[in-house]
Amino acid sequence: MAADLAILLAQKIQNGFITYMELFNTYTRLAPKYFSEKAWLATHLNHKQRLRLYKDLLFPLAAECSHILGNRNADAESWKKIKSEYQSLISKRPDIELAETFFNSVIRKAYPKMTIDEELMFVMEGFDSCVVTASEELVRTYPSFLGLEQNIRQILDDYDFGAPFMDKEQDIKFLIASVKKVILTRYRVGPETKTQILKSVFYRNKAAYLIGRTFLGHKWMPFIIPVVNGEKGVFVDTLIFDPNLMSSMFSFTRSYFLVEAEVPSQVVSFLSSVIPQKKIHELYNAIGFNKHGKTLFYRDFLHHLDASKDSFEVAAGIKGMVMTVFTLPSLNIVFKLIKDHFEPPKNMTRQEVREKYKLVSLHDRVGRMADTHEFEYFRIPIDRISSDLMVELRKTCNSLLKITDSHLIIKHLYTERRMEPLNIFLGHCSTEDGIKAVEDYGRAILQLAQANIFPGDMMTKNFGLTRQKRVIFYDYDEIEFLTDMNFREKPKAETYEQIYAPEPWYSIAKNDVFPEDFKRWMIGRNDLKEHFLSYHHDLFDPKYWQEVQGKIKNGELIHAFPYPNEIRFRPTEMI
Repeated sequence: MAADLAILLAQKIQNGFITYMELFNTYTRLAPKYFSEKAWLATHLNHKQRLRLYKDLLFPLAAECSHILGNRNADAESWKKIKSEYQSLISKRPDIELAETFFNSVIRKAYPKMTIDEELMFVMEGFDSCVVTASEELVRTYPSFLGLEQNIRQILDDYDFGAPFMDKEQDIKFLIASVKKVILTRYRVGPETKTQILKSVFYRNKAAYLIGRTFLGHKWMPFIIPVVNGEKGVFVDTLIFDPNLMSSMFSFTRSYFLVEAEVPSQVVSFLSSVIPQKKIHELYNAIGFNKHGKTLFYRDFLHHLDASKDSFEVAAGIKGMVMTVFTLPSLNIVFKLIKDHFEPPKNMTRQEVREKYKLVSLHDRVGRMADTHEFEYFRIPIDRISSDLMVELRKTCNSLLKITDSHLIIKHLYTERRMEPLNIFLGHCSTEDGIKAVEDYGRAILQLAQANIFPGDMMTKNFGLTRQKRVIFYDYDEIEFLTDMNFREKPKAETYEQIYAPEPWYSIAKNDVFPEDFKRWMIGRNDLKEHFLSYHHDLFDPKYWQEVQGKIKNGELIHAFPYPNEIRFRPTEMI
C-alpha cells in the first residue's frame, strides 16, 4: 500500500472520530438545559440519540474505507500501515483511549469476518492509564477552615442548575444534619481535611448528581448529592455515603449518565477513587463511552484467561428456548448465543431477537435490566471448552460456530453480568430472604412497566439477583412496549358450553394480557406465595396496568429513584 493512501484512510478515520466526539458532546451539553426546563421527553430522546450516534457514524465510514481499499480491505499489511499513521495522528489527544477504540470499531466493520488481532488493533498495547490528578480543571476544592455550613453554602452556589431552588436554606440544613450524623460523629476535622467535587454534573432522567469525596480520618470518604427539579423548584434530594448505594447508582442495570468529560480518563479515575469496587470498564460504560468500556472489558477477559485454568461450561438454570447460555466459573460473566431453531411456542426469527436486545440497549433500564456487550467473531481457546458445552453448542447454535485447531470462533454473541437465577435462589433460600426477593421481583416488574417495558415472559427463571440481592430482568426475547399491550379482565363464563369449553371461548388478540392469570405461575413456594399475592396485588389488576399506560401515553416520564425512598430528605415530594 502506498504511504499516501494509508495517510488518507488514517485521516478519514480520525475525522470520523472527531465528528463523533463533537456530536457526542453536543448531546451531552443539552442535558443541563433540559434539566433546568424540566423537558423530560426531550431528555429521554436526547439520551437515545446519543446512544445511536456511534453506529450511525461508524457504518458509513467503515463502508467508505472498505470501498477505497477494494480487494485490499482484508489485507493485514495495509491495515498495519493505516494503524501506524492513525497512531501518530491521535498521539496528543486527551481522549486517545476513545480514539483507539474507534479505530478498532472501523477495522472490525471494514475487514470482513475479522477476529481480534493485536497487530491490527489496539488490544493490549493501547492507552490504558487511569491515575487521579485532582487539577483545578477537574474538581472544585473546599478547605475545612471555612467551616461546614460555609462550605455547603458555597457548594450550592457554585453549581448552577438553571432554575431557582425550592428552599435552599432548608437544603443546607438537611445537608449539615446529614454530615453531622453520618461523618462528624465518627471523625474529627483537622487542618488536612478538604472536600473535592467534580466540576462536571452527572445528569440522568430527572436528576442531577454531584460526585465528591472528603479527606477525613487519613482517608477519602466518597459521597453523592442528588439534585432534582420538582414542581416547586430545584431541591437537594438526599446525601449518600453508603458505598453499596453509590455502586448501584453506577450499576450495569442503569442507563448511562450524561456528563461533560474533556479528559475522560481523568473523570473515570476520580470516579474510581470514589467507587473503587467498580471496574474501569464499568465506569466508562456509566458515562456513556460504552464502546471503550467494551474494549476494556475484552482486555480484562484476556487477562483473566491467562490467569485462570477452568473450563467454559453450560450456565446453571433452566435452559432457554431462544438462547444458549454458557459461562466461565471463575468469571462473573455469561455468554449468550441465539439458537439456530426455537422450540415451540417461540416463533420469532434470530433478527427479531437481536432487535429486542437493541431495544433494551437504547431504553431506560431503570436499574432493572442488565446491560450487554455485543460481539462478532469472538474467539475462545478450544482447550478451555468443556465437552458438555461443545455438545450443547453444536446442537443448538452450530451455524454460529467456526472451529480451528486452536480456537472456537463464535460469529455472534452477547456478554452479560452473571447473576443467580431467581428460581434457583428461591429453591434454597430462607423464608425471610425469600420474602425480600419476591417483594423486589414484583417491584422490578412494576418499575419496568413505569418505564414503558412489559417483560412478556415474567417467570422467575428470567430474573436474576445481583450481589446486593437486587432482582434484575435479563431475558429479552418477548419484551414489548407496555403501551402496545391490551390489559383485559377475563370474561366470566356463563353458559354450560363456556364453563366446560376445552379452550378459551372468547377471542384473544396477539397483545392481549390477562393479569389475573399471573397468580397461577408467578411464585410457587407455599411460604411465599400468599405474601407475594397480597404485597403486589396491583400486579393482578388490569386497571393498574391501564393507569400506567395512560400516564405514559400522556407524556409523563416516571422517575425511578436509584436509592430507597426512606433516605430522601422529602420522601413525599413529587418530581
